Amino acid sequence: MIKFPLLLWALSLLMKKAARNNPDFRKQLEGKDFAFQLQTADGGIVRQFVVANNSIRSKRKAHSNPAFTISFKNADTGLRILTSKDKNAFMRAIQEKDIAISGDLSLVMWFQSVSKYLKPSKKK
Repeated sequence: MIKFPLLLWALSLLMKKAARNNPDFRKQLEGKDFAFQLQTADGGIVRQFVVANNSIRSKRKAHSNPAFTISFKNADTGLRILTSKDKNAFMRAIQEKDIAISGDLSLVMWFQSVSKYLKPSKKK
């Protein structure tokens, strides 16, 4: 399944761009220093994101000590949830056990709150 890794890579690009160009997003990065990762439950697809120095770095491999990990049941589920227009899709997926979260829940909430800055810009 190529679409899910591509989506995670695109998410990293959107985060890097927002860190450079969006003052509101940059404000959310101030003082933050942690890593997190998004992955499939089997760990077959994984991308780490490192938040430090008011910027974001990303690699296509597991981090040795992520502050939190969001594991999707499988690649199709991850793609469906991360691209859903339904604001409640993430919470519903947790309830339905399509997502497992480990680590610092306050940082998961931070990630949820900054995701609004990561929408691709619309062409005019």
